[in-house]
Formats: sequence, C-alpha cells, structure tokens
Amino acid sequence: MALQQAQVTVVVIGYDDAAHVADAVRSALAQGPAVGEVIAVDDCSTDGSLELLERLAADEPRLKVIRRPTNSGGCGTPRNDGLNAATSPFVMFLDSDDVLPPGAVDALLEAAVGHDAPVAAGLCLRKELPSGRETPWRHELYTRRTLVAHPARRERLVHDTLCVNKLYRTDFLRDHGIRFPEGRFPYEDFVFTARVWAAGPSVALVPEPVYIWHVRRSAARLSISLDRSNINNWRARLDADQLSYDILLGAGEKLLARATRGRFLDHSLRMYARELDLRGAEYRREWWHLTRAYLATFDEGDFAAAPAPGRVVARVVLASEEPCDLGRLKEFAARPARLNPPYARAEDGSPIWSAELPQVELDHLLVDPVHLLPAAVDAELRPRVRGTVLRLRLHEMYGRLADAGPQTVEAEFVERDSGRVGFAATAPLAAHPGSGTWAAEFPLDLAALGSGTWDLSLRLCFRDGSHRVITAHAVAGAGLLRRHALPSLRHAVLLVQPYATHSGALAVRLAPGLSGVTDVVRRRLKRLFR
Repeated sequence: MALQQAQVTVVVIGYDDAAHVADAVRSALAQGPAVGEVIAVDDCSTDGSLELLERLAADEPRLKVIRRPTNSGGCGTPRNDGLNAATSPFVMFLDSDDVLPPGAVDALLEAAVGHDAPVAAGLCLRKELPSGRETPWRHELYTRRTLVAHPARRERLVHDTLCVNKLYRTDFLRDHGIRFPEGRFPYEDFVFTARVWAAGPSVALVPEPVYIWHVRRSAARLSISLDRSNINNWRARLDADQLSYDILLGAGEKLLARATRGRFLDHSLRMYARELDLRGAEYRREWWHLTRAYLATFDEGDFAAAPAPGRVVARVVLASEEPCDLGRLKEFAARPARLNPPYARAEDGSPIWSAELPQVELDHLLVDPVHLLPAAVDAELRPRVRGTVLRLRLHEMYGRLADAGPQTVEAEFVERDSGRVGFAATAPLAAHPGSGTWAAEFPLDLAALGSGTWDLSLRLCFRDGSHRVITAHAVAGAGLLRRHALPSLRHAVLLVQPYATHSGALAVRLAPGLSGVTDVVRRRLKRLFR
C-alpha cells in the first residue's frame, strides 16, 4: 500500500470540552491524506461541543460526528463507539484536550506497514500548560526504530499504559475482541493495553513524538491522572492494575504479568506514597489498608523483580498495620530516591528500615553501586540581604559513602518550566570528623536567577570517579521555609520562598520587583476565593 492512501481512522472523544476539541480534530485532519476519516464521538456534551463539531464537519468531508444519547461516564465507551464505526485499515485514538504533532500518523503508519506489524507505537510528550514544558513519557522505550517480535521480548512495554500513542490494525483489534471497559472505568488504558499485549502482536517502535498529552493542573475539571485526592481514584487504579495482571496471566504471559507488578511498585505505589502527607488522616488509613490488602496478593518473585525503592516502600506498608514513617517514605519514593537517617541495623549488623520494623531489610544498600545509592543530603537555603547561602550536608550510609570517598558536589538551580540552568557551581565536600557527614556551602545571587520556580539538583562526585545525581531534602524549622522580602538593587524588592516539593526536595520560588509582588498577591487572593 502507498502510505499516502487513506488508511487511518482517528477517533477523537470528548465531553464538555468545547474549548479544546476543535484543536484536537484539526490536528488529526492536518496529518494529511493518510487519514481517511476522523470520527469525533461526543459523549452527550452540554456546552456546545456537538454543535461546534457539526459546523466543522459541514466543511470537512473526512470528519464524522457521533453523538451519544447519554453520557457514558468514562472514556472507554465512546472509544468503543468510534472503533465500531471505523472503516480504515488502521485506527488510533485522541482525547479532546490533546493534539497529534505534525507527521505523527505518517511515522506510525510507515513503521506498521514496513514491518507488517499489527501495532506501532511512538513517543508521547507530556506538555505542561500554560508553561509549555515538555517531558517524554517512557522515553526509554522509544530511543530508536525497531521491531519487537513479541511483547514478552520487551517486558517494559507494559510500563507504557497509554492507548493514544499507538496505531492499531483495525482487524487485529476486532479479530481478538480487544475493546475498552465500558461505562465509568477510570484507567481504562491499563486494561486495553493489557488486552493488546495479551494478543501477542509484533510491535514497531519509533522515536518520533506522535502524541502531545496536555497537562492542565489548573483546569476546573482535572483529568483522571491528576485527580488523585479522592480515595476512589486509588481504588480504581488498583482494580485496573489487578485486571491487567489477570488478563496477561490468563493469556499465559507470565513474564508480562509479573512486569505489571513491577510497574505498580515502581510507578503507582511510589507516586501515591509521595503524596500521602498531603491527604487527611482518614484517606491515609484507607489508602494504607487497601494497599496492604493488594500487596498481600503479590508473591516473592514480584517483589524481587522490582526496583529497590518501590520494593522497600511495599515492605514497609506490609510490615505495619497502620500508616507510619510517612515523611521518610515520601522521600524514599522520590525520583531519585533519598533515604534519610537514622540508619538502623539488625542484631547481626545488617541494614534495616528502622528498629520498629526490623523485618524490612535493606541489604541491597551494601551491594548496590554508588551511583544507585539513595544518598541523603540536607539543604538549607538562607536568604540574606548581604549574600544568600546554600548549605548542604551529606549523610554517611552504612559505610558505603565513606568507602567511595565523597570529594565534591556540583549544584544547579534549574527553572522548572523552561529547564534553564540559572546557577551552576562546584564546591568541596568537607568531612566532619566523628559526625558521619560531609558539608559544602555555596554563595548565591538569587536576584540573578530571575522569576520562576527553581529546583535544586546535585551531583555528588567520589574519589573513584563515580557520581550520584540526587535532589536534596529541604530542612524545615528555624524559619527556613518561609517567605522573605529582600531589598534588591536590581529589582527594588525580591520575594524569596524556599519550600519542600511533594517529595520533600528543596525548591525556591522567586518573584522580583513590584510586579512580582503583585502577581504573588493576585495568586493568593485567587486561591482564597476559589
């Protein structure tokens, strides 16, 4: 087949999203002649979305509009409606608040046809709005063009749970009865992709960006992936994860089923554990009990195959009937992981999580290479009129760091939205005899950084040439994490707000000048009235 023939149906689903759905549809139509039809499924919107789509369809013969008579409550049913109506050899899915980048369909179609593969997949970019910052999703899977003969030969495919960055042969989905869960079923992508992998297709991978996932954290209605404050969201995630496991195990794909356990431990468990101290006591208790019950269904092989941070977090949850050590868990669940002191030992001297939970062993810390150790660095940012100072303190960890010989630390402040490095410097790490710590200090000109949110990143360098990239624990107390208003020759006034991120790492917000002060006041009033 010539790639320019109309071979692809793009199914766009939307509900009450008149502000964005036209952009999604236009991005699909703009893919060119390879797109034979765009099927827009409106899930019984009440905001004028349907009328907008019908006006677009009046001038675009490739656009077909389906209106559901009742709202389905989820994403699965409208996607199934679009799949049922598709007439092209290939199909892909697009949400109303996202877009396809130029060339996405051609890249996927060329790979699928060239390899005669039922599935082609490419890179998804998470784009934060309004900043525009882009972060690749599961980029390690999409580093080069390749064909995976069977999903079990690339087990990490199960870590990419998105359905939207993939092109599917329509008859492959229909012949295997692969559909989305109907009705209100959050995390329907988990189940759909599990059904795809269970069918054992060859998969063509491409490194090109093929999907732009818009992340709107300030939206009036948060997406499912962002709306994690209700315990029902966690229940839904557990249900979807369990069903994915059952689907793969039932298909005889034991390696892929075990990989879903690893995905849960390394991604879902760590992400929600980092946010526990943001929730109320009732949520934390319910989350803890639900998680313990789910983890009790795992076997030892499931834990052994998972990366250490998620495995240890799971061991702590299983070892305690009630929530405990939330602050320490939060930082160990961070990326990269940080294990804050104290560092307990069992009677035989082996590392353990704590004296209260001696059954949670940390023997891996004695054998992991230095660049993987969850090193703990305390950071204090002390804004001053006459020279701000950043102070760092690195903690010893079961003798491993002393053996490696810490020599220097490289510090960077990176602007969160743009990725711009505003400060970079290196300082020696001086050992404090008898304390088991090393210290470093950096003078800072905060006014030179400019406005924005700045994250601190560290690179510990050791005697043997190895290094560890890490973030730093934000030390609280003594007024360290409070707002400061500093006089500035450059800006007249500089508002400085050191704070701890969701994972406990040090970051700082800067608002220079009177306009910066006004913006801060405006945002505070907006939050107050909201």
